[in-house]
Amino acid sequence: MATDLQQPTPPAASSRNRKAALRLLLPAFVVIAAVAVAAWLLQTGPQAKPRPKVRNATIVDVRPIKFDRHATTISVMGTVIPQREVILKPQVSGKIISMSDKLIPGGRFAKDEPLLTIDPSDYQLAIQQLASEVARVKADWQIELGQQRVARKEYELLGETVTDEEKALMLREPQLANIKAVLDATKARLEQARLDLQRTVVTAPFNAVVISREINLGTSVSPSATLATLVGSDSYWIDALVPSSLLKWISTGQEGRADGSQVRVYDSAAWGAAQYRTGRVLGLTAMVEEQGRMAKLLVEIPDPLALRTGAKGQPELLLGSYIRAEIAGESVPQAAQVERDLVRDGSHLWIMDERNTLDIRPVEIAFRGQEYVLVTGGIREGERLITSNLPSPVAGMSLRTMAAGSTDQAGGEQTKP
Repeated sequence: MATDLQQPTPPAASSRNRKAALRLLLPAFVVIAAVAVAAWLLQTGPQAKPRPKVRNATIVDVRPIKFDRHATTISVMGTVIPQREVILKPQVSGKIISMSDKLIPGGRFAKDEPLLTIDPSDYQLAIQQLASEVARVKADWQIELGQQRVARKEYELLGETVTDEEKALMLREPQLANIKAVLDATKARLEQARLDLQRTVVTAPFNAVVISREINLGTSVSPSATLATLVGSDSYWIDALVPSSLLKWISTGQEGRADGSQVRVYDSAAWGAAQYRTGRVLGLTAMVEEQGRMAKLLVEIPDPLALRTGAKGQPELLLGSYIRAEIAGESVPQAAQVERDLVRDGSHLWIMDERNTLDIRPVEIAFRGQEYVLVTGGIREGERLITSNLPSPVAGMSLRTMAAGSTDQAGGEQTKP
């Protein structure tokens, strides 16, 4: 009888089976482990907490607002013009026989100082002739007086009654009156000749400087000829243009006051920035300038050429110069002085209020100068005026000063909305 006996599995086949099983189970174990780790990490990881929105406060420079009395200064431009100007013409005819060495453009003359001389020979001869004529007429006058005395005696001896006309003829009264008239006319001609002789010497009518000369030595001139052009050197005028809105701050000297507003005149190109001359407002012209419709002021500068003893070393004004004038205007009793570049949109200031936020404040401006304005309303004493620029100013934005920012944490002061 045959018996089936189970044969044992060979060791090599069993090992292969275990390896195959491990290859199948290992990926599953890895996936399960990864899932478990991920789940653990999700449960035990840090939780994200919401943070409040923060805003960084902008750093600005500020200064306290102060009210005080402030003088106004009106800065204008103007042109230097002569106060006196004369085109000099001779009063007699003749040839110029002498001329001052200073009679050139820029030459300076004192009042009554001789400029030139016209040949006086003809006028000297005329005086001699007229003097002889006066002597002859005087002699005729004496002869006629004698004849009149003789006629009076004859009339008295005649003893007749005659009319007044007949009596005047008998006493030779018409003849005496005629000779007297001739004598007076001859004397007048003699005085005219003497005056013409004096006029052969042409003098300066006032303290003057020569602008131009039209003649030379040996030129024959007549009363219609131009000798030279002179301008007065005692003072110059400045023809300045001022906006009509600023006239209320200027004293023109035409309201019953003794003097107009004081003025400083600058010509930086010629004198430098520090040099200036002083004067006063002389008056206001009756018309406005045509192009800009601005008012015209006349400013007087005494001794513009610095000729007097006390003015030595001061700069000289040149006619035709275009200069800057600063007029001292009336004062504002209570106002805050603010630089023009701190005025925003024409009439607003940036104020840092008590909450440290930006307040864009409309203000009342009493005076607008070239470099500053005077504010009389809309702000209070001690408020903080922002003097720095803000790239994107928005009313209510958070602000802080440099002094306050130095105590804050890095990143700026945080403010919850």
